[in-house]
Amino acid sequence: MQQKDNVATALRDFEKGQVVTLAGEQRLHLKNHIGFGHKFALCSIKKGADITKYGEVIGVASTDIAAGEHVHLHNVEGKRGRGDQRV
Repeated sequence: MQQKDNVATALRDFEKGQVVTLAGEQRLHLKNHIGFGHKFALCSIKKGADITKYGEVIGVASTDIAAGEHVHLHNVEGKRGRGDQRV
């Protein structure tokens, strides 16, 4: 993870309500089941804010996202547009 990241990737499955310890100090209560390889919010992210993973912007929040919430297609949009929508 990079210091400016606001999401992290689950390296295993996590259950809803589970507490995750990050970098040995930050404790985060997960609000949803997070499957292996899926992302979760490290902090609250406002609608319209950039989603940053590994120091790179990977999308924008399409709704407010709470810390510990699953971050996926239902609450993130790409910044380059979507292939399933016509302009």
